[in-house]
Amino acid sequence: MNSRTTVAWIAVSAIGAALLTGCGGTTAEARSSTTATQSAPATLTPSIIGQAEKHHTAVLSRALTGTTLDEKQWIVLNQATGEPVERGAHINRIAGLTQWTSADVEAALNALLDKGLLANTPHGRLESTAEGKAVVSKVRAESGAIVDAAYGTVPAEDLATAARVLATITARMAEELAHG
Repeated sequence: MNSRTTVAWIAVSAIGAALLTGCGGTTAEARSSTTATQSAPATLTPSIIGQAEKHHTAVLSRALTGTTLDEKQWIVLNQATGEPVERGAHINRIAGLTQWTSADVEAALNALLDKGLLANTPHGRLESTAEGKAVVSKVRAESGAIVDAAYGTVPAEDLATAARVLATITARMAEELAHG
């Protein structure tokens, strides 16, 4: 999955569930957004974002088939691929990105350690194992092919605008959630 689709995937996934739980779309919105492939909707709505998030989740679920991972474990593992990361910082980062509790993130992390997909380094950091990296590579390849094909139909400047809009909406919602 390339970097522009990764940014959009994270933005849509991070806000989609929050929007669906608090903001129901109207029947007209639902009808207009289900025909989005036929004609572009007039404006961005929680319903459209929620549908995009659900479709991203369905693509991810398909790619996770055959692994032992659920969505939470996938996100914790995927975000740990690369340089070793400090455990507490990783838990806090994932909790912030997803609005999951730290306990839920820690449970997913512990499951990944138990499965041998993550390991503790001698310096007390977390890192992906060879098996963990192989799973990440497989899932990214399978989901990335579908996501890249979909995103490839949209001009780069439109994707950049969408990324800025979704990042702004996400930041504002995070502020509101922090207050209440």
